[in-house]
Amino acid sequence: MSERGPKSGEVTYLNARPIHTAAIIVAAGRGRRLGTEVPKQYLPLNGACALRRSIEQFLAVPGIDMIRTVIHSGDQDLYDAAVKTLSDPRALPPAFGGPTRAATTLNGLLSLQDDAPDRVLIHDAARPFVSTEVILRVMQALDHADGAFAGLPIVDAVWRTTNNAAQTSVPRDGLWRAQTPQGFDFKEILAAHQTVETDAADDVAIARAAGMSVAAVRGSEDNYKITVADDLERALAMLADEPIVHGTHSEMSAE
Repeated sequence: MSERGPKSGEVTYLNARPIHTAAIIVAAGRGRRLGTEVPKQYLPLNGACALRRSIEQFLAVPGIDMIRTVIHSGDQDLYDAAVKTLSDPRALPPAFGGPTRAATTLNGLLSLQDDAPDRVLIHDAARPFVSTEVILRVMQALDHADGAFAGLPIVDAVWRTTNNAAQTSVPRDGLWRAQTPQGFDFKEILAAHQTVETDAADDVAIARAAGMSVAAVRGSEDNYKITVADDLERALAMLADEPIVHGTHSEMSAE
């Protein structure tokens, strides 16, 4: 485990320099389960796509110094349309993804090497309703662990099935549904991605395979991933009362 140093978001801590935190927004997926022609992260949600909303959520959090979005190489035009009115210099030009999610994340990490952040938060673009509170919980947990993830304890009964037939009840004690962001010491998670050979479910799996300590912090039911049509309908319902007043929202609605 690396030394923790000063706490997240502090400008000064005795004579130590402040901690620099970057965010990577993973946005290279194709979203095939949703069945739309346009990848889900670019679908308009009351005017602003999920990717734009995710970027804006992180820009609103104190202590986030830079944001790198990692996109599919064929989505440059979609990305440009999504961020064309975004002038915050912390939103860096995009990097391009790889053939798998792990490869995409690694490309994002490599693209930040010259900026040398101390910590990095990795977030799915298809989770546009992540809150400042959840992001800060992950950041604060990094004061005491190599990594941290947002999630929720499983409260429903869990069954293992075969051909839609119940077989075995799975004890749910200690089981969590992982969300993002997932935050890490930058150097350690970069090294883990470069050395761990695994078909990882997420970045926590890669971190644990490399021996990193990872804390779990409470996420939110609203911080769900848009994956299937029901999720898209839920997102639109959540935004039904939101006025379309942001310049980007109205411009994207007209396109």
